[in-house]
Amino acid sequence: MRAAWRELTATARRTSEDGLVVGTSGNVSVRVDDTVLVTPSGVPYERLGDGELCAVDLEGRRTAGESEPTSELPLHLAVYRHTAARAVVHTHAVHATAVSTLVRELPAVHYMTAALGGPVRVAPYATYGSDELAAGALTALEARSACLLQNHGTLAYGDGLAQAYDRTAQLEWMCRVWLAASSVPGLTPSLLPEDELARVGEKLRTYGQRSTE
Repeated sequence: MRAAWRELTATARRTSEDGLVVGTSGNVSVRVDDTVLVTPSGVPYERLGDGELCAVDLEGRRTAGESEPTSELPLHLAVYRHTAARAVVHTHAVHATAVSTLVRELPAVHYMTAALGGPVRVAPYATYGSDELAAGALTALEARSACLLQNHGTLAYGDGLAQAYDRTAQLEWMCRVWLAASSVPGLTPSLLPEDELARVGEKLRTYGQRSTE
């Protein structure tokens, strides 16, 4: 658990270093069996150490540490209860947040849309930390591994912190591409059709180095 916590704090710091969050905005969690390690509320990421460890069960009851968990704990727990997520990253990334105010779904401007399960939906606005926000996010995440939160930010999950972070970064990059392309006067960005996204999705299943073990 200590190793998982240290990976979590490193990932949280990375969201700040890469400009995906400002101050204490955003939050990160990782599931270890039926325990969820999560960033504490209002603590700058550079101050996170072993003494700030915060752990809860899947009902939100504290199981380790003295710190209060993030106010977005209901959002994280909802994802763990209803998906196969092992890690969740939530950010206030600039371009993704901007897109969340403009459309109901991020158009398929790049084939990496397939890596997130398809065009990324925007969950309707709800007050941060609320059950309504969690419920809207779950609907937007159906058959997806990431979504946008209207006037708020991003949510992505994965089978570990590295994958959840990578999906977050890919989503922010695609939002930046769409904003850049759609800002050209008189032109409309071309979009990829569903059959091509399906084809790419299949190719991505075998992408990367194969184990020789």
